[in-house]
Parts: sequence; C-alpha cells; structure tokens
Amino acid sequence: MPQIALSSGPIDYQDTGGDGPVLIFCHGMPMNETQWRKVVPLLNGYRCILPTLPLGGHRRPMNADADLSQRGIALLVGEFIERLGLDSVTLVLNDWGGAQFLVSEGKFQRVARLVLVACEAFDNFPPGPAKALAGVCRIPGGVRLLTRLMRIPAFRNNRNGYGGMSLRGIPDEILDDWFAPATRSKAIRRDFAKFATSTPKRETLLAWSERLRDFDRPVLVVWATEDRLMPREHGHRLAELYPRGRLVEIADSSTLVPEDQPERLAQVLTDFLTETGAEPVREAG
Repeated sequence: MPQIALSSGPIDYQDTGGDGPVLIFCHGMPMNETQWRKVVPLLNGYRCILPTLPLGGHRRPMNADADLSQRGIALLVGEFIERLGLDSVTLVLNDWGGAQFLVSEGKFQRVARLVLVACEAFDNFPPGPAKALAGVCRIPGGVRLLTRLMRIPAFRNNRNGYGGMSLRGIPDEILDDWFAPATRSKAIRRDFAKFATSTPKRETLLAWSERLRDFDRPVLVVWATEDRLMPREHGHRLAELYPRGRLVEIADSSTLVPEDQPERLAQVLTDFLTETGAEPVREAG
C-alpha cells in the first residue's frame, strides 16, 4: 500500500489510478479503507483514492505531537490532497463528518464537490450513542478496554454501538481489522484516544457549521432513513445549508450506507458526478 509522509506522520492510502475524475473517500472511527470495499469497484472510470486516516484504525502511529483533533485531521485531509498534487477532487464522507471543516478553515480550494453520506454534522460529534465510547477513551487504559470489549459479541453487536451502524451487520473480519491496530499498538491507542476525546464544545461546532455556507460548489447529501446515529433532519438541514446542496434519501440502510446499499449509493454518486461535470473516463475498446 502506498504511503505519504505528512506533517503529522505517515498516511497509508489506496489509489485505483487512471485518468478519471478524482474521488477522495474518508472513513469513520476506527475504520479504514475497507469501509468502501463494496462501492469502489462499482465506480469504473473514476480514480478513487482512500487514505487511512488516524482515527484509530490506522496501521502506523502518528507523531507524538500530532494534532488529531477534528480540526487537525480535517487539515490533514487537505494536506494529503495538496501533497498528492490533486485538484478538482470530490470529497466523499461517511460516518466521520469532520472533513467538512476544510470549508470552515477556508482550505477547500482543491475540492470541487462534497458528498456527505450519513455523517456527523452540526453538534452531532460524536453521535449520541458514541458519546459513551468517547467517555471510555478519556479513562486511562480506556482504549485498551474498548478493544477487549469489542471481542464480546453482545458488545460489538449492540444496537447502540457498532451493531447499529449497519442493518446487514458488519462482518466480524472487517470489525476485527478495524480494531486490530489499536489492539496491538500502544501508540495507535494514544492516537485513538486523542481523536476520540477531541470534540470541541457545541457552540464551536455550530459556529464552524455556519461557515459551511461559504462552499458554493455542488454538494450531494445522502441520508439513510433507518439511521440510529445521524438524525434524519440533519440531512435536510445540510442540503439547505450548502448553497448548492441536494438531498437523496436511501431506504433500508443505517449509517454505513456503503455496507447496506452499495449499489444504490454508487448509482446516486455516479449520477451526481455526471450531472456536475465529472463524467467517468471509459477505457477505449
């Protein structure tokens, strides 16, 4: 897997290559690029790049002094795009919504479009049931405790936690992969805790959200109708907040739309890209 050294540390990423429009896929906590494993193969003609962000599922620890706050990781996404020399990218989010703060920070020049798929927004950082997990991460040794609890089926499948993020259920091998780095590495657990406990106050989050109105480029908001973590009203509010926002709701799905409805999501995404000038590049012959 390719790797790039950024100011906060090394970032692994996958890159499908090609000459098509560039799509950058971000993931949730403590997930990795496999969150999109069902969707990317359906996006022929696009160059899909999937960084493994330091949200706890990353395989290489960051620098000890790295800023792994919501703002810090949003800026890290911007640095990643810049260092790869990418322009006119489409930034796709699911679950973690913090990369929107590139707009709040005025660092969105290389972003041509946003796709917000059932993600954190407004003051919903972290989502309601996940606040308890963040509380665990504040306790010394809390992340290690969390990794141990995730081995217990009743805990990992709880509808108020990871078990509620997909109506189909997240395969055990995928969940195991997401939590494996923090299980093995004290430095990864340090990074995990830094991010999980970094959420600013509600007033700050709402002030940052107001600045999102400055993004005058196309925005697709995709919301899941059976989502337990991301309020349905937030989909409508986001589509209204962004000057060029539009909302598509997807039924029979929870937060992880790429897990529950990958074909429908890929179609909605492709339609949006084509309509906004990012048509796929088809191979000759």
